[in-house]
Amino acid sequence: MTERDAVIVSAVRTAIGRQGGALASVPAHVLGAEVIKECVKRAKVEPEQIEDVIFGNVLSGGGNVARLSALQTGLTINLPGLTIDRQCGSGLNAVHLAAQAIRAGDGDVYVAGGTESMSRAP
Repeated sequence: MTERDAVIVSAVRTAIGRQGGALASVPAHVLGAEVIKECVKRAKVEPEQIEDVIFGNVLSGGGNVARLSALQTGLTINLPGLTIDRQCGSGLNAVHLAAQAIRAGDGDVYVAGGTESMSRAP
């Protein structure tokens, strides 16, 4: 068996706002979608190459925020999504899971990270 390295080829984040501030009306999945679009653009990968979107998210209602973010991008409807709710460290756990999947040979390209909107938390 050959060893596969997992590397980060693009890193993007949204602006940080105050709870109830300028970003209060923006849902977490919309913030996540903007990050995904920019990450894919900077990495110069085709959307069809992406195996999965893995996001950490703690306080949102309405379902699988990773999948909702992937759909919101408009890149491709075939992007799946996995959301991790682990309180502190969910985004880092998402990156770890993507790296494990690459090293195991499950795929080559993953989008991993996290998204939150504390202003819109249920």
